[in-house]
Amino acid sequence: MPEEAVLLVENGIAVLVDDPNAHHAPSQSALKLWKEARLNDARRQIALTEEKGFIEASNPDRAMSENAKRKRKEREERRKANSAPGVPAEDNPPPNPTSENSSRVVIGETSDGAIVMPSGSYTINIPASSSKLEWYAPHSNMSLTIAREAGIWLYPSTLQERARCGVFRDLWEKGYYMGGGIKFGGEYLVYPGDPLRYHSHFVASVVEDPGAALRPMEIVAHGRLGTGTKKAHLLCEWNDETQGVSYLSVEWAGFG
Repeated sequence: MPEEAVLLVENGIAVLVDDPNAHHAPSQSALKLWKEARLNDARRQIALTEEKGFIEASNPDRAMSENAKRKRKEREERRKANSAPGVPAEDNPPPNPTSENSSRVVIGETSDGAIVMPSGSYTINIPASSSKLEWYAPHSNMSLTIAREAGIWLYPSTLQERARCGVFRDLWEKGYYMGGGIKFGGEYLVYPGDPLRYHSHFVASVVEDPGAALRPMEIVAHGRLGTGTKKAHLLCEWNDETQGVSYLSVEWAGFG
């Protein structure tokens, strides 16, 4: 959320980085070293995958439970009883092609720079971080003011955006955790602690001005929706002059 980014930068916990302008044109030698390192990493991952496949093929019962082993043995006995002499069973597992052709796996690069991958199916993790690239030089000491002047980060620039940042900060300073609340009809879901351990107690809506109009239908809708999801709806009123927040919780109650 942009409100969280603003809070972290203002508190010195995070920094803004102009990522597109942080990448410079690499030299031919640096680019060559990067390609070689990428190919070596792919070879290493393929070798580990083949070694794991060979170990699993040589000991197929290693990860099977006793019940699974018994059922497998019964299936094999039925196949032997039903198969004709000289005709192999249909479900016999084929030999492991990975272990037989491991020495044939070739990965390299053609003259035009294209990477040649082996014909088998492999899952290779390609690192996507730029922090280890020699030609990546970010300026990480960027404040919100500098970023706004450079046109990199413009949030908050309106009254509504300032109200959202102010409410987010005030709730955070009170010890609450916030998450997106669009599915529950508000800006935030407000948790009393770690969202992995607690359910949210409030659905928060931001009112950007003390004089903003609020229709009775909205109050009824917020109250019924919050109660239907076992939460209270929290109306958070931001005052841009005093930089303060006042709160009003709404819950639906039966009558009679």
